[in-house]
Amino acid sequence: MAETQSSTRIKAVGRVMIPVTDQDRAIEFYERLGFSKIADVPFGDGNRWVEVSLGSGTTLALVPPQQGNPVGVDTRIALDTDDIEALHGELKQAGVDIDDEVSRMGGPVPPLCWFRDPDGNTLMLVEPAE
Repeated sequence: MAETQSSTRIKAVGRVMIPVTDQDRAIEFYERLGFSKIADVPFGDGNRWVEVSLGSGTTLALVPPQQGNPVGVDTRIALDTDDIEALHGELKQAGVDIDDEVSRMGGPVPPLCWFRDPDGNTLMLVEPAE
């Protein structure tokens, strides 16, 4: 098979922005999930740029919503785990707004469930096949 060369200078998805109404509350929530705060700097007129990370790869930027844009969105962000049942139970016990059960659709669809952050932003947990 012939190797193709990319003509783009884009090298990765660096960060995904999630609109939140209270950045401190969001930091606390995502830290409970295992993220670490890697940036919290002032910018603009009294705003802050906040990022959380799992240690490598894409980070989440917890940003104030732009005027007229909602919070409580379906982010379309999927977070991978090696043990969805254990993580589902831990999050449920910690009071996270998470689906009652892990969905198991069978076939090529891996086990998955959805949870919501304090602003109602929806994220998916998935246990991908190895």
